[in-house]
Amino acid sequence: MRGHDWINSMLPDELILEIFRNLDSKSSRDACSLVCRRWLTLERFSRDTIRIGASGSPDALVDLLARRFPNVTNVYIDERLSVSLPVDFGRRRNPSHSALSWLRLHFVSERSEPGGSESDSYCISDAGLTAVADGFMKLEKLSLIWCSNATSAGLRSVAEKCRFLKSLDLQGCYVGDQGLVAIGKCCRQLEILNLRFCEGLTDTGLVELALGCGNTLKWLGVAACAKITDISLEAVGSHCSSLETLSLDSEFVHNKGVLAVAKGCSLLKNLSLQCINVTDEALTAVGVFCLSLESLALYSFQRFTDKSLCAIGKGCKKLKSLMLSDCYFLSDKGLEAVAAGCLELAHLEVNGCHNIGTYGLESIGRSCMRLTELALLYCQKVGDEALSEVGKGCKYLEALHLVDCSIIGNEAIYSIAMGCRNLKRLHIRRCYEVGSKGIIAVGENCKYLTDLSIRFCDRVGDEALVAIGKGCPSLRHLNVSGCHQIGDNGIIAIARGCPQLSYLDVSVLQNLRDMALAEVGEGCPLLKDIVLSHCRQITDVGLSHLVKRCKLLESCHMVYCPGITAAGVATVISTCTNMKKVLIEKAKVSDRTQRRAGSVISYLCVDL
Repeated sequence: MRGHDWINSMLPDELILEIFRNLDSKSSRDACSLVCRRWLTLERFSRDTIRIGASGSPDALVDLLARRFPNVTNVYIDERLSVSLPVDFGRRRNPSHSALSWLRLHFVSERSEPGGSESDSYCISDAGLTAVADGFMKLEKLSLIWCSNATSAGLRSVAEKCRFLKSLDLQGCYVGDQGLVAIGKCCRQLEILNLRFCEGLTDTGLVELALGCGNTLKWLGVAACAKITDISLEAVGSHCSSLETLSLDSEFVHNKGVLAVAKGCSLLKNLSLQCINVTDEALTAVGVFCLSLESLALYSFQRFTDKSLCAIGKGCKKLKSLMLSDCYFLSDKGLEAVAAGCLELAHLEVNGCHNIGTYGLESIGRSCMRLTELALLYCQKVGDEALSEVGKGCKYLEALHLVDCSIIGNEAIYSIAMGCRNLKRLHIRRCYEVGSKGIIAVGENCKYLTDLSIRFCDRVGDEALVAIGKGCPSLRHLNVSGCHQIGDNGIIAIARGCPQLSYLDVSVLQNLRDMALAEVGEGCPLLKDIVLSHCRQITDVGLSHLVKRCKLLESCHMVYCPGITAAGVATVISTCTNMKKVLIEKAKVSDRTQRRAGSVISYLCVDL
């Protein structure tokens, strides 16, 4: 029968709910809830996650959402982000009573009250947290990012009502010890706690929390908390035996605290340290006691030496990820010890460690055959021989990142291309010895490459991209910003050989013309993001050909392109219905274009 509702008559509630659970976006769920009353009701009870940004009246919005979605278990509130308010909560037949209208009226009345701060009306307060506690009693994950008006009173309400809480993120919240004490007493299933930039906390709060729910705590992050010292970490070491991840950034923590954690948390798997007063003694203890350690990140350490890494290499045989940043006193000897002892190492990043050179990386290449990702940033002493060994020994390498490595050149890239045929991501920036020869080898041997970024490498020319276009049909991301020898021929080869391309950055290419842009439009229909800034020979003609075929385009940056006019900008806006961001000079946006798509246009800030 024509017009009969077969779906609702045939499908039971359980099946429709299962379909809703598999929807991958909020917009899809919102659209489904508007189909009919039954779907609206089912979607209400099936939604388990809500995200809230800065809004006109967040407390009232939380209260509305709590009544609308009773089965939510995950709440994310981030006041750094904007949010689009829900237009309606089910009363579609009477717009005058819509939730949005009520919310606007409520916001106006709030702002009209004497003594009310305009900025306060955009921040969730304890009243909002009380609404969270009352409305989402099944809550398991709560994230409060930079909610500056939330205090211990609101957190206490959450603790008392939400007993099943497993994850709590308080980044940037000025809550006090009393709130954390309440969490420790009431939320005995807490597993994840983030206290980054919680300036109001002291040792009292964290110690009491460790006493209350330390036996279930698995993840702890502490950063920029001036009043949290070794006393807190000693309590963590004594009561948090299940702790698996610790991220610590503090100048007020010394060896005593880290030693306590190392000795008491033998199950520790992930450790990130940025503590200027921690020395070899503490990290040596990690190598001795934390035998399950899988990931280690050390930032800005001026007091660690090779002794620390030798202890890690000797004791932490399960280490899979190592990140060393600005560790000036570490050398090849320490990296050699890690290579000899940590044979499961899969990820290595060395950033600004000026005493680590070719020999240390050669040791990694010879011993760590499971390496899948290598990042070398500002490593002035690492030469071609290091990557030659990596190419020979690390056959499973999938990602290579090189930044400002001044003596790495074509031979290194050639060795990687010949030995690491599974390479998927190659990022090179300001490595001036790398030229077309190395990139040609990548094109001829790395057919699985999906992400190529070659920024400001003056020796790379069109012939390199011709090889990539022929040999890497799965390429999706290409950035050749500032490679002055690349022109039309190279980009045309990419357009004809890489139909899956979705991101293209050709900024600062002075030899790029409209013909190449037209070819990109013809050959890359899946393109979503393009950066054309500082391309002086691109005009409205090329832009028109591009957007005519690239219907999925979502962002376009085109500042300092003298050949692009207001007409070209209008063409982009009118043709690309999915456009989310256009970066352009203000003078090139007509009044009509501004009225039509002002929300997606961003202006370059030059009037300083």
